[in-house]
Parts: sequence; C-alpha cells; structure tokens
Amino acid sequence: MADGPSARRAPLGQISDMDLRLLRVFRSVVDCGGMAAAELELNIGASTVSRHIKDLETRLGLRLCSRGRAGFALTPEGAHIYAQTAQLFAAADAFRAGVDEIHQRMGGELQVAVFDKTASNPHAHIARAIALFSQAAPDVALSLHVGTLTAIERGVLDGQFQVGIIPGHRSSSALDYLPLFEEGMLLYCGAGHPLFGADHGALDWESIRAMRFAGLGYHSPNMEASQRLRLRRVATGFDQESIATFILSGQFVGFLPAHYAASFEAAGQMQAIAPHQFHYDCAFFAITRHAPAPTRATRLFQNCLAQAHVA
Repeated sequence: MADGPSARRAPLGQISDMDLRLLRVFRSVVDCGGMAAAELELNIGASTVSRHIKDLETRLGLRLCSRGRAGFALTPEGAHIYAQTAQLFAAADAFRAGVDEIHQRMGGELQVAVFDKTASNPHAHIARAIALFSQAAPDVALSLHVGTLTAIERGVLDGQFQVGIIPGHRSSSALDYLPLFEEGMLLYCGAGHPLFGADHGALDWESIRAMRFAGLGYHSPNMEASQRLRLRRVATGFDQESIATFILSGQFVGFLPAHYAASFEAAGQMQAIAPHQFHYDCAFFAITRHAPAPTRATRLFQNCLAQAHVA
C-alpha cells in the first residue's frame, strides 16, 4: 500500500528534554541577534551554539537561519519556529505558575512589557511599582521588555507577557484594562524647519495640514489623532525614536510626548508648535489576558501598579 500524506511520520515525533534545550538555545540566538552575542548569554562557546542550531535544524528537518559574513538572519521557517517556541515556553511558564498557585507560593518568572519612552514621564510610576513588587515577591524573577503597542498586545494575548503597559487606543474583550497615567503629546518641528523660531500665532490646523507630517505606522493614539485631524502622513516611523529623528531632520512636523522631547528642546534642536493649540492627551493602561485567570504574581504586580499610581 502506497504511503499517503496521512501515513507520513512527523519529522519531530516526541519532544524530548534535548529538544527543549535546543529550542532554548535557538530562542537565545534570535533574541541576542546572532550566535556571537548568544555565546555570552548562554555561557557556552560559539562552536557549541552553532552545533546546537545545526542539531535542531536536523531534528526539525528545516533550515532555521542563515549565518556567515552577511550576518545572522531567520528564514521564514525559522521565524515561524521562533514564534511557536515563544508560545511553548510561555505555556510552560504558565504551567509552573499554576503549580505555584496550588502550593500558595509566589515564584517563577513575570514578563512585563512597556511601551517605549515612558521612563521620563513624570506621571508614570512604573519604577515605584517594580520596587513594591520586588519587596513583596523577592523570589519572582521579573523581566521588563520594551515594545511597540501592537507587539505588546499580541504578546499578552499569546501569553508571552503577563502584563503590558500601553497607551489606550482600542478595547479587546480578551483583555482587562487597568488605568494608570496620562501622557501629553505636543506637535514639534526641528531646527531648520520653516516653523522653527517663527511666530506661531496665526497658525491653525489648516496650516499644519500643509506641512510634511511624520507619524506612527500602526494603530495607535498617534494614528487616530492624525486621521481625526486629517494630517497626511508622508514619513512613517514605528517608535517614538524614529518620529524624533524625522523631526530633528528639520523636514517634518510630528507628535511626541512632551516629557521625551524636553531634552531636545533644551538643546535647541526641537520646538513645540503652539502647544496650547496643537496637542492631544492619551491614557495609559496595564493590560492582562482575561483568560486564563492571572496568576498570584500577576495580580500582585497589578496591585503594585495601582498603588504606585494612586492620585
């Protein structure tokens, strides 16, 4: 009888402890951006790292990455395996946290992701919340990530992060939202721009619409504001740093958090354009996955965030 697709044996078969070890090495290599950097993270030699990656490729029957003079890069198959690996270890962390729940102890890891450029916001007291949490749960290994709004939402939904801190821009029935603080966004131009140092008294939104505008290229308060105000985006960034760089070129106007732009203003590199007129505010929330129910460590971190941001 001829072998059909249903009769073919899966290349991986049972997942062994060695497979998990190889996947951990692979995850570290991707997170570090290459084998040389992963060598320090894993505390093993580069040749051993390379051999582990080759062993994993053989085990999976897939080419996961290219390495050589051109640098390290994931193949499409490698990117897919990396995403699956992140979900696998997130599920393992959830299992371990569940066991800790049964034993009424707080240990394991807590993965928290924060939207970029929040540390300088005087209304954000995330560092205070971390101090409260670390004092209350010293045995929990806390990891802090910085990511885009979309990546944080997806990571919380996938279980990669237990808590995300993001600006509110839309609601998902799969997420719970805890209000934390607000952020003021002002419109800026850079040195060399026609508006820099000019009189802004006669400006209106119609005048701004004639300017070259740099905005974020994903769903966010920035995108919502630019669409609501009918600002045509001609330059696209994917974090606050890229928007600041566009503004500093002197060719574009764009919105930035006032606390983040303050250092550029102090250095004479950037100027807020009629801040009483061209501005908007956005609220930040801590997000957690609605189901399964959050662990004791996650609930404690939420409480610490709420306590740190009490008005």
